[in-house]
Amino acid sequence: MLSINIADVIAVLQTMIPQLIILGVALVAAIIVTVCAMKAKKPLKGFIRKEAWIAFLLVVVVVANTIVLGPMFSMINMAMGGGKISDDAIAEAKELCTDIAEEGIVLLKNDEKALPLAEGAKVNVFGWSSTNPIYGGTGSGALSDAYPTVDFLTGLTDAGIEYNQDLVDFYKGWRDARPTVGMMGQDWTIPEPKVSEYGDLISDAKNYSDTAVFFIARSGGEGADLPQSYDGEDTFSTEGMFGASGVRYSDQKDDLDASKSYLELSNREQALLDEVTANFDKVIVVVNSANAMELGFVNDYSQIKSVLYCPGTGQTGFDGLGEILAGQVNPSGKTADTFVADLFATPTVNNFGDFDYTNMEAYGVDNMFAEGGKAYPTFVNYVEGIYVGYKFYETAAAEAEAGNFEFDYDSTVVYPFGYGLSYTNFKQEMGPITNDGKTVSFDVTVTNTGDVAGKDVVEVYYNPPYTNGGIEKSAANLIQFAKTQTLEPGASETVSISFALEDMASYDTYGKGCYVLEAGDYEISINSDAHNKIATDTVNVASDIVYDDSNKRDSEVVAAKNEFQFAEGDVTYLSRADGFANYAEATAAPASTEMSDEYKKTYFNETNYDPTDYNNDADEMPTTGAKNGVELKELRGLDYDDPKWEELLDEMSVADMNTLIELGGYETSAVDSIGKVMTYDCDGPASINNNFTGQGSIGFPAAVMIACTWNKDMALAFGQSIGRMANDMDVSGWYAPATNTHRSAFAGRNFEYYSEDGVLAGWMCANAVNGAREWGVYAYVKHFATNDQETNRTGLLCTWLNEQSMREIYLKSFEITFKNSNPGATMVAFNNIGTVPAEACPELLNDVLRGEWGFRGFAETDYFGGYGYQDSDRMIRNGCDLMLATYSTPQSTVTDQTSATSVIAMRQASKNILYTVVNSRAYDKDIQGGLPAWEKVLILIDVILGLLIVCLEYFAVKKYLAKRKEMAPTVEAE
Repeated sequence: MLSINIADVIAVLQTMIPQLIILGVALVAAIIVTVCAMKAKKPLKGFIRKEAWIAFLLVVVVVANTIVLGPMFSMINMAMGGGKISDDAIAEAKELCTDIAEEGIVLLKNDEKALPLAEGAKVNVFGWSSTNPIYGGTGSGALSDAYPTVDFLTGLTDAGIEYNQDLVDFYKGWRDARPTVGMMGQDWTIPEPKVSEYGDLISDAKNYSDTAVFFIARSGGEGADLPQSYDGEDTFSTEGMFGASGVRYSDQKDDLDASKSYLELSNREQALLDEVTANFDKVIVVVNSANAMELGFVNDYSQIKSVLYCPGTGQTGFDGLGEILAGQVNPSGKTADTFVADLFATPTVNNFGDFDYTNMEAYGVDNMFAEGGKAYPTFVNYVEGIYVGYKFYETAAAEAEAGNFEFDYDSTVVYPFGYGLSYTNFKQEMGPITNDGKTVSFDVTVTNTGDVAGKDVVEVYYNPPYTNGGIEKSAANLIQFAKTQTLEPGASETVSISFALEDMASYDTYGKGCYVLEAGDYEISINSDAHNKIATDTVNVASDIVYDDSNKRDSEVVAAKNEFQFAEGDVTYLSRADGFANYAEATAAPASTEMSDEYKKTYFNETNYDPTDYNNDADEMPTTGAKNGVELKELRGLDYDDPKWEELLDEMSVADMNTLIELGGYETSAVDSIGKVMTYDCDGPASINNNFTGQGSIGFPAAVMIACTWNKDMALAFGQSIGRMANDMDVSGWYAPATNTHRSAFAGRNFEYYSEDGVLAGWMCANAVNGAREWGVYAYVKHFATNDQETNRTGLLCTWLNEQSMREIYLKSFEITFKNSNPGATMVAFNNIGTVPAEACPELLNDVLRGEWGFRGFAETDYFGGYGYQDSDRMIRNGCDLMLATYSTPQSTVTDQTSATSVIAMRQASKNILYTVVNSRAYDKDIQGGLPAWEKVLILIDVILGLLIVCLEYFAVKKYLAKRKEMAPTVEAE
């Protein structure tokens, strides 16, 4: 779950400043009156004092009510909500968590059939991380502390594997906790004792077992990318009021090494591996990391027989790893990313991370976390174009084979995308292809030719015809995939494959300005991975098919056209032309750190944006506050364009709409005028957690591991389990799944994103969404779009990319998801697309999402911290409807509530929110509106306090009058 955010605490306190000032003034006044009353005579002195403190009590009650019903209303509402997850749902989730690990752990190497281990095997486990493994990520992807986790050693025990307890005791005694990697502070130390500290443990271990398990782990999380250089200034501290801050690369000085990255073996790990391989001839390496590490070292030691890739396992997934090691489960996972030998030789490495503009001082904004308290615009260039991950390596290999490019695939790629071994062998046979002009289909017969039951994956790729200097095209493109059921030895299964012919079209930015399926032969192959083909066939396209306005793709509502050329910037993009002739130029570090005058004219943030500059005098003010007698529940199931929506929207006041828009942090607000109830919406990508009540589900494995299953049914089951637990918790919205692209292995949030490939990611995401929808839960598919690094994500980050890569790479998984599921919502990315915030990008949110893809629902900002550019006026006018704010701020409040242009935008945003909510589980049953239970209790308390104050005042006056009468001079009668 998310921890306390210092910015939130400060911001909430700031919203209460008027009330706190009033309280302070009242207190001072009461004290002054009390002191001054000393000069008065009895009984007036006592009466004045009582009146002063009764008045102060009244002020306290009034101020407390204004705070509770004002700045704190939304947060208290959320803290008072939520149900409890049933034991059956928890048990089901735990079992599924293990199932995902069983299918998502990837066997990368298995020389001499070193795995599985023999029954009753004993092993020596080396590596401190074996006692403190990685279960998930940090930030919104963190696991709930409410449930116990199955650690790696427990997983071994549960599988009947014994381990050397002396080594475990040594590690636990050496260090008992993993370094903090959080949103505000990161300690990247890779804990590992020096070899000299082991004493006789390693030599003695040989007497225990001849098998060594070498366990390495890497962390990651929201808020920071992984270090590309494992050295630098140590600014880390745990002494802050709100936890850790700053950065530490390692507290082990001998590990600091500027020539290495966090994703290589550390110096101490390398020394330990040397010692282990010198003493054991059978070494099994376990890689516990969601980020694709440099694993070339596993081929440098003949003693390393087996390698298992195990991303974050969630609450129970290490049971799955134990079962695979013991042979109780046959591994069937495939990699979701390409593992390269050198992460500093990728097309992205020089253009990932922190790049500051040097000519944008005029656009600086206040930011308490920035150096000097000011943040200035930053940038990142997606220079590689469409050649991301395997799409570059496979195309480079094709160009090298043709003699056009100098490239050695085998020394560059350690493990290809889609790669994974099994304890058995499979044979795949490709049937004849049928192409009816719309759909390409064929069967694949998969036969288990080995002697162990197992599952296999059918991976289908296409290689399109490429013209030198023409539309950019990768030589390998995943287009469909399927996983078999468990096949016993000798058993077969026929897998039916089909995909739309139009899905092989390429986006022609500089020619037709739309998707084009060029004439020629399209090689269709079934592969064991992105590089190795099993069988091929050909689909011929006789002539170019142009998918323009007159011939849109069947999957589109409106034909795709150029929308993002404004984001191309002054960047040279990698091209396949002449065998990647411009590789050195395109992939070099940025030559300029200045934004051109042309683009500066289009740059707006809070320093220069005024919504009234965009008002349209021709707009007519819509009706508000009407008494039509329509309630939201009556619109459930009605079409988005049904006329009854207008009757309902006419009933809303401007204040109603503003509240609905501005307070969308972990909720959608209640609107009494139309009977709209409050909904609870919760994090995160691997679980469902209410940060306000503390209720939460178990944590599932990282999205990477789900992707590594290559099993759509598994992703569906994951969504179903999340939906069931959300329903138990009375949660209607799920802040997930996240489906950004693994552009770089160093991206901090790769654990919660699926893959480097949009097709694999898209189908996993779509199925997770569909599973949650079965329980009426709407999903905030995120982070839409191009939030592919954590560095500067809220630091006015301008992301530059070309139209083709935007559509074919960075929107691909979102496109598949929105076209094949019904999320109901999307969470928009923090970053800019070009100079335009994604949260205020009409091309993205209106033209593509709602226009081309036909999405009906709402878009929400990512966490609403303001950051100098988040502005609800700008957002709602450009397609972003809801602010993820838990309290009212000047930026989340719509400031222009009088112009017709603004009110029309507020009305549209409100409709989008209401449409999703009324068609969710929140309205599955008859809805009764009214005050929340806690507010009714507050009213009762107020009544009691009011009566108390009245009584105090009554007795104070009564006593004063009695005392005054008693002390009055007696007048004798004459």
